Amino acid sequence: MATQRVLPQSKETLLQSYNKRLKDDIRSILDNFTEIIKTAKIEDETQVSRATQAEQDHYEMHVRAANIVRAGESLMKLVSDLKQFLILNDFPSVNDAISLQNQQLRSLQEECDKKLTSLRDEIAIDLYELEEEYYSS
Repeated sequence: MATQRVLPQSKETLLQSYNKRLKDDIRSILDNFTEIIKTAKIEDETQVSRATQAEQDHYEMHVRAANIVRAGESLMKLVSDLKQFLILNDFPSVNDAISLQNQQLRSLQEECDKKLTSLRDEIAIDLYELEEEYYSS
């Protein structure tokens, strides 16, 4: 793969979009996880009671965990989109696979043709011998 293929503008834009989605989702996971860790620390007394603060922290952790799950699902969708992009736009490998299968089928056809030709020749010889025997008796 020494040669770099030049992608059309739309494909290049799509790949940049995938890259941006990847970075945004990873940043979201990291930020939310960092905030969950910060929330888990016990802080000094504040004006809010401990029970209220605990409930608020609990709610914040649930929201941040949901954000992490959403970002993870988005990453899974991104992987699916990348697979689809590769399948639909990897014409050289598709062409190579088609050419390879074509060559295999042609060699199989040639092999079958040779076998059929030899079978025809053997049947012709046997038929000639049978005709000789039939007409001579």
